[in-house]
Amino acid sequence: MAERKPIESWLTDMDGVLMHEGIPVPGADAFIKKLRDSGRPFLVLTNNSIYTARDLHARLSRIGLDVPAENIWTSALATAKFLDDQHPGGSAYVIGEAGLTTALHEVGYVLTDTEPDFVILGETRTYSFEAMTKAVRLINNGARFIATNPDETGPSAEGALPATGAVAALITAATGKKPYFIGKPNPLMMRTALNTIGGHSETSAMIGDRMDTDILAGLEAGMETFLVLTGLTAEKDINRYPYRPTHVNDSIAGLVDFV
Repeated sequence: MAERKPIESWLTDMDGVLMHEGIPVPGADAFIKKLRDSGRPFLVLTNNSIYTARDLHARLSRIGLDVPAENIWTSALATAKFLDDQHPGGSAYVIGEAGLTTALHEVGYVLTDTEPDFVILGETRTYSFEAMTKAVRLINNGARFIATNPDETGPSAEGALPATGAVAALITAATGKKPYFIGKPNPLMMRTALNTIGGHSETSAMIGDRMDTDILAGLEAGMETFLVLTGLTAEKDINRYPYRPTHVNDSIAGLVDFV
């Protein structure tokens, strides 16, 4: 195997890596501080499109993790960037929260339910039958179907919640049209994140707790990958996959010296 170049920029997942069920993972604060002190470009990534980067900055600050809003990259921001590149100044019918609608407004999109160019499905805690019915009819009338991320379930204190991927499957069943998913494991999210910070895949690393999203996306984007065992993937699960991370660490605390 060819020797990899030194890591000059970092991407890291948030849930399961820096925090777990609203509690910071031990060592996460030291890792973020080391990144900021080093001056190396970095982004914290999340497939969750509910919150704006400013919202997430505030949520992380409350648990002692000082991540500036400009160092947070969400599937909503990646979706807005994709649409601005592909179809600037377009229109969309959106099922989602402020994180998604704000990102689309900021790239000049008009949000409408009258002949939109796109139907965009994001994360929300209030999926309604009325909104899904409207999405089905608009797609049947020619609107193109985009979804922020493929996650089928999301966590809550009471247990799993249906998430974007599950609702997308319902709309697909009703229309026969599959969405284009922007978030992980699509390497597009990683590439747009790297472009945002001026990073290059051959000198960048991705840290995650999921083999099927974080590690796969980093691998397909050509990055060095670090799997941490503080989230959804246990060490015994790694061999279930036909690919491997570059490194496996117990937690983010073990990566401080890599920066």
